[in-house]
Amino acid sequence: MQEAGLKGKNALVTGSSRGLGKQYALDLAKAGANVIIHDIRDSSAAEFNEAASGHAVAEQIRELGVRSAFIAADLADPAQVERLIQSAISELGSLDILVNNAGGDIGYQTPRPNPNDALDISVDDIRSVVERNLLSTMYACKFAGLHMRERRSGKIVNVGSVAGHVPVTGGIIYAAAKTGVSSYTRSLAEQLRPFDVNVNCISPAPTYTGRFLATRTVASEEGRSRLQRIAQPEDMSNIVLFLCGAASDALSGETIVCWK
Repeated sequence: MQEAGLKGKNALVTGSSRGLGKQYALDLAKAGANVIIHDIRDSSAAEFNEAASGHAVAEQIRELGVRSAFIAADLADPAQVERLIQSAISELGSLDILVNNAGGDIGYQTPRPNPNDALDISVDDIRSVVERNLLSTMYACKFAGLHMRERRSGKIVNVGSVAGHVPVTGGIIYAAAKTGVSSYTRSLAEQLRPFDVNVNCISPAPTYTGRFLATRTVASEEGRSRLQRIAQPEDMSNIVLFLCGAASDALSGETIVCWK
């Protein structure tokens, strides 16, 4: 992991008390980075039995020999996002890495919108999905980007989805929001290019997490190749580490789409 060149770097991973975010945070810490753990509330980590709490995940990070803390914030509220970024900077002294992982095809009052198309979906569900995937990313980039621009250094990794690069009949709003994340990444990268701040995006393939298993029926994958099977969290985390590390110093404005 040390080849990522992250020893002593300070990172914030949103939505990192569970799922892919937790994997990103653990691997960043193993590579030497101090990592702030975030979720909408401390108890969110236990929703799909992935961790006891957000604070417990931060303690797991500290056991790796780096600094960590848990900070709760609702990323749909820009005031709370600003507080999250400023708290992370205060806790660690600076912010070198932001991974905008928080999101998901999450309904206003249900685990997923139902109906989940473009026409019959409720207005509340449209707002919920766009806020949690596109607007939350924009808010975090704004406040972290100001800090990184002033320091003339930083890495931002936005998390889209492979769903944002193909036509879909279910999760249409989610796919559109993730397409927006990729487009926003390209333009933000241009704005921050003169300040040596890298902005890139990963669009993960379907990946095994607690939420994924709890909200979907997974068909047998017998006979499928490695590149056809549902991904493991480590598969996506290796790409995030690349985008956070020195090996990607010359790369900005790109989206890595993980086709499956």
